[in-house]
Amino acid sequence: MLIKLALTLLVAAIVTAREGGKLKILILCTGNSCRSQMTEGVLKSLDPRLEVHSAGTAPSPQVHPLAIAAMKEIGLDISAARPKNVRQFLDQPFDYVITVCGEADESCPTFSGKVGKRMHIGFEDPAKSSDIAVFRKVRDQIRTQFRELYLNELKKAL
Repeated sequence: MLIKLALTLLVAAIVTAREGGKLKILILCTGNSCRSQMTEGVLKSLDPRLEVHSAGTAPSPQVHPLAIAAMKEIGLDISAARPKNVRQFLDQPFDYVITVCGEADESCPTFSGKVGKRMHIGFEDPAKSSDIAVFRKVRDQIRTQFRELYLNELKKAL
């Protein structure tokens, strides 16, 4: 009985999240200043049917300027983005919750919102560097891995 109720709630969450033909995705990281913001920008650029949000378990005061610069180099403007706390999303259903750093992956089980699928795709933290090359490297890794995820899974789920 409990399993049936859990499955019913999960299906309801996925149906609610997909209303309007969109796939709702939450990208989690610790500070929500680099990796999760870059990932949000990349995913949004791939398909307008992806409703993408990013948040942090301990949000930074601002998006890292080098993350903004690295994304601008590939034609993606994330300069208006602001770090958000994951708590503001707890009452929302998501088709996917994807963590992009180890610290968020460890604390992700505390995300108590309705989730269709949880994933972890980790990247090193460029915020620990003042070298734009590190941000470019992580940006390019994010582009490659999330384009693959889009083509192999997300696009099929739409």
